[in-house]
Amino acid sequence: MYLLVLDQGTTSSRAIIFSPSGDIVSTGQIPIAPRYPEPGWVEQDPEQIWHTAWEAMTFALKSSGLDFKDIAAIGITNQRETTLVWDRKTGVSVAPAIVWQCRRTAPRCQKLVDEGWEPLIRERTGLVLDAYFSATKLEWLLNLPGIRDRAQRGELCFGTVDAWLAYNLTGGRRHVTDVTNASRTLLYNIHRHMWDPDLLKLFNIPPEILPEVVPSSGIIAMTDSRLTETEIPIAAMVGDQTAALFGQGCVYPGMAKNTYGTGAFLLMHTGKTPTPTLPGLLTTVAAEVGQGSSYALEGSIFMAGAAIDWLKEPMGFISRAQDSENVALSLKDSEDVYVVPAFTGLGSPYWDGFARGTVVGLSRSTGPLHIVRATLESIAYQTRDVLELMAVSSGYPFTELRVDGGVTRNRFLMQFQSDILGVPVLRSQMTETTALGAAYLAGLGIGIWKSVDQLPDTRYAVDVFEPHMTRTVADQKYQRWQDAVSRSRHWAQP
Repeated sequence: MYLLVLDQGTTSSRAIIFSPSGDIVSTGQIPIAPRYPEPGWVEQDPEQIWHTAWEAMTFALKSSGLDFKDIAAIGITNQRETTLVWDRKTGVSVAPAIVWQCRRTAPRCQKLVDEGWEPLIRERTGLVLDAYFSATKLEWLLNLPGIRDRAQRGELCFGTVDAWLAYNLTGGRRHVTDVTNASRTLLYNIHRHMWDPDLLKLFNIPPEILPEVVPSSGIIAMTDSRLTETEIPIAAMVGDQTAALFGQGCVYPGMAKNTYGTGAFLLMHTGKTPTPTLPGLLTTVAAEVGQGSSYALEGSIFMAGAAIDWLKEPMGFISRAQDSENVALSLKDSEDVYVVPAFTGLGSPYWDGFARGTVVGLSRSTGPLHIVRATLESIAYQTRDVLELMAVSSGYPFTELRVDGGVTRNRFLMQFQSDILGVPVLRSQMTETTALGAAYLAGLGIGIWKSVDQLPDTRYAVDVFEPHMTRTVADQKYQRWQDAVSRSRHWAQP
């Protein structure tokens, strides 16, 4: 009895098969290439998203020696906020997918902020009014020629990536999204647990295009047997960052994690009631398992692994992402150079869609190696930005940071992260915590486990990085970082 998880991300589609004990049996991974048609715009091909997910799934099965009849349930976890529209009958997309990083609707968001709409949106959705989220992306797509009329006639479907994968896996029979993804659209009322009619009116979204909202765990749909040989329950749908929270074992209030991937996303579990937040943080649904939803505070950093990719291409400072660690370790320090990787704006706690990438502190002796090190350091500084505000907002002081994601393999960054925070950083030896969280939710959904207390032990072995830097030095460096950020703000303001 195995659990298969589709983990669809910004740069690849992956499939991972887990045993009931939580061990990885096999994996498949197929890259996917975003497109950048204009500065600040990020798109993907919806058909490529689906086809790479299917390829990854079939590869994982083949490499394990299993077939679909061995799979007890499928879980879906996905890049959130990415926005797709497709034909309800044919399943063919009608436009490119607008990726969560895309800033094309930043002017529209600023206009709504200027008109005073943000307090209402924040109260009902827990989110800030930013182009990061799905509503203005969907509004933009609906304004393309002919799209709105078709949507009002019920001919089109809107969804985030989870809904798109579920639609394809079920042969078009189910148009659904889970509560964690719905809560990232700026359209979902997290208190009343419904699409908010006032917000639909504000963004001019016809309700006919919206998916049904379902729990994160439970039998949500059955796959089309023409695809998977036999009908298989889709028993979990969950956004990637809340899946990682679950996979890290952070299922009780006060527990927190940071996932370093393309971006970096810090979440703290806050229990069964939405927690009022300070400006700069988000309140989001952590999961719906059994009776009722649980909630989390979140800080979203747009550039983590993507900043390292920038060092490789287009800058050419490194040949491989993993080379950045040795480059950083070869230097005593960054010589007071700071990189603010605001290539698509700044997320938490600034929420400045008009900030742009900045390098400050250049001197005659500065070279590419200093910029490499400063870029790595920027990821740690951004994490401190979020975590300090989160501790104040939640009332839970941070005494450690649990981390996961591909970027955590960089030992320099993990040590610098501990130094800047002044607390231990615990790096999981289970590298697939996002997929693990979706597997656990799928297992709960079909009754392999009856409650979270019965899950396999998630407190697996960790590598611990203890702080070595004095607090005085760490605070001085952090203050310089904040000075650098101030110079990047509002650069692209129209």
